[in-house]
Amino acid sequence: MKIVIRAHHIISLGGYIVERNFPHRNIIVVNKSSEPIKIEVPVFEEDWIGVHRDLGLEIIPVNEDDNYLMMYNKAKAELDQIRANI
Repeated sequence: MKIVIRAHHIISLGGYIVERNFPHRNIIVVNKSSEPIKIEVPVFEEDWIGVHRDLGLEIIPVNEDDNYLMMYNKAKAELDQIRANI
């Protein structure tokens, strides 16, 4: 299945991670470009990260000890700054 990340938007893929052995509990995806980008979901393996970074997306893996809300808000603030400069 594919979903579209609209231009200058951010999403969280925690509900789309289906492997128990996946090393991250969540993934934050940021599209800083001015074009929508399709991504493949659900996330099955770690190679997914590199493939989608190659598409121009910022991929932020969230581990068990990370503060998800802080990481999301930081990425959102950076994205808001980009939007303000458009």
